[in-house]
This record gives sequence, structure tokens and C-alpha cells, in this order.
Amino acid sequence: MKTPPAWPVSVKGVAVGDGGRVLLLKNERDEWELPGGRLEPSDASPEAAVAREIQEETGWTVKAGPLLDVWIYQPLPQTLPERRVVIVAYGCPVLTPDVEPVVSHEHKQLGLFTADEVPGLHMPNGYRRSIDAWFTRM
Repeated sequence: MKTPPAWPVSVKGVAVGDGGRVLLLKNERDEWELPGGRLEPSDASPEAAVAREIQEETGWTVKAGPLLDVWIYQPLPQTLPERRVVIVAYGCPVLTPDVEPVVSHEHKQLGLFTADEVPGLHMPNGYRRSIDAWFTRM
């Protein structure tokens, strides 16, 4: 019997700061993405993991709120054909909106974007869907 593939799980947060702008990070593939990362064995829950990751990557403290979306990210075949990641996205109210977010060593750039700016950004469609879901709930 063939063993089914095991895909890593990445928890992501849609964090919107003052002025109604969503925080995005630019990765090594020059794609904008939501802050977050892989679940670690020490994480008490996916919600705790996303709050930890956002704080580590941006300096913002958030509370992981409602589950917004779950989808599968697969890079372009020519880059990483066998790589798939399950993305779990949460809406994350920012508890420290007065803190200026900073970009960590994990990303190339940090940006804050309005809902109207998001459709024109280079990013996987799943992130757009998650961002739209959070803006719709706010």
C-alpha cells in the first residue's frame, strides 16, 4: 500500500492595522504573502502558532480570531514541482496598532495595503481570498 503524501501546514494571519491596511510580507519568490509559518511541535494550537509567528516576523501582537480559509499552495512546477503546503488562514485583530511593524530576516520587504490595492499585487489567489474574507467580516 502506497503511503499518502504528508504536506506541511502553514498558519497565516490577516492582520489589519490602523488605517485599514493589511500587513503583507514579500518572500524570496517575490510574492506578497500573509505573515505566519509552519506549525511547530511546541505550539499549543494553530491559533497560538499564528500569533507567535506574526510577533516574530513583524513585532505586532495579535489575537488569532476566526478561521477564514484553508487551501493548498503549490508553487509553479518549474520551481518546486513536488512541494505542496496546506495554508490555514485566520483573521487576526492587532492588539498593538501603535507599534510600527518591522520586517524580519525571513522576508525581503513589508508593506501595508488597502483592500483596493490587494488585487493588483503579485501573490497566490488563496491569500487574496483570505484577505477579502477578513475585510468582509470587519
